[in-house]
Amino acid sequence: MGILNINLNGLELKNPIMTASGTYGYASEYNDFIDVSKLGAVVTKAISLHPRAGNKHLRITETRAGMINSIGLENVGIEKFIEIKLPELQKNNIDFVMNVAGSTLDEYIQVAKICNDNNIKAIELNVSCPNVKAGCLEFGTDENSLFELVSKVRAVYDGFLIVKLTPNVTSIEKLGLAAQKAGANAISAINTLKGTSIKIDFIKGKFHKTIVQGGYSGIGIKPVAVGAVSRLAKAINIPIIGMGGIETLDDVLEFFAAGAEAVQIGTANFTHPETAEKLINELEEFITKNGFKDLNELKRELRA
Repeated sequence: MGILNINLNGLELKNPIMTASGTYGYASEYNDFIDVSKLGAVVTKAISLHPRAGNKHLRITETRAGMINSIGLENVGIEKFIEIKLPELQKNNIDFVMNVAGSTLDEYIQVAKICNDNNIKAIELNVSCPNVKAGCLEFGTDENSLFELVSKVRAVYDGFLIVKLTPNVTSIEKLGLAAQKAGANAISAINTLKGTSIKIDFIKGKFHKTIVQGGYSGIGIKPVAVGAVSRLAKAINIPIIGMGGIETLDDVLEFFAAGAEAVQIGTANFTHPETAEKLINELEEFITKNGFKDLNELKRELRA
C-alpha cells in the first residue's frame, strides 16, 4: 500500500486525485500531456443512453474567475462508449468512473444496467447539470425524486455508485441524505453554479450583446464548494468527493479539512492539463517531507 492509497467505502484508488466529468473527455485526450494511468481516477464525460449533439449556441465563455459552459452533455452514447472508449481505457490501464446522465428515470436505469452487464466498476450519477432542458437537474433538486432515482439505479447496478450533487438548492444536506438512504456509496460535490455572462460591445453607436447561460465553474466557486462539503460531512456518513475551483495543493488540503476523502480537478484542466499529476506529486512530497505516515494521518491532523 502506498502512502496515497485510499479506500472509498470499498472503491480502491491509488491516490485521491481524480478529474471531473466534462473536463477530461474520455481520458485519451490527455495522453499527450501526462501519464493518465497515474491518476486516482478519470471521471468520463457524461454518457447518455443515446448519442447527444449538445447545444448549438455558444458553449463556453471565460470569466474573471473561471468559466461558464453550456455544452449540453454532448457524448457518443453508451453503445459507442462500450464499443470504442471502454477498450481504450482498459488497454491503457486507466482507472475511471463513468458519469451517467439521462432525460428520464428509465434512461438512467437502462444505462446503469448496461454498465452492470459490462462490469464497469464505478459510475457517477449526474443529477446536477444545469445545461440541458430535461432530466439531470430536475432529479437533483428534489429529495424524493432523487431517492427514487438512486434506489432504482441501485436495484440494477452492483458496482460503486456515486451521486453528484448540485449547489443550486436550499439544502444540499437533504439531497445527500436522500442519496445515502437510497444506496449511494459516495457523494461528489459540487457541480456548477447557475450563471450568466453578458459580453457587451459598443460598435458604431449600437450595443451588441453576447449572452451565455450555463454552469459557472473555476476558482470563484471554491468557497461555495468547501461550504457544501463541510455541511455534507456533518450530515452523512458516506465518503464525499469534493470539487470546485481546485488548482493548488492548498486547495486540496482545504477540501480534506472540510471532510472530503478525495477530490476532482475540473476547470484547471483546460488551462493547465498537467494539474492533476502535479497535485499527486506535491501531495506525496508534502506527506513525506512533513513526517506523516500516510494520507489518512494527514486528514486526521487537518480535521483535528
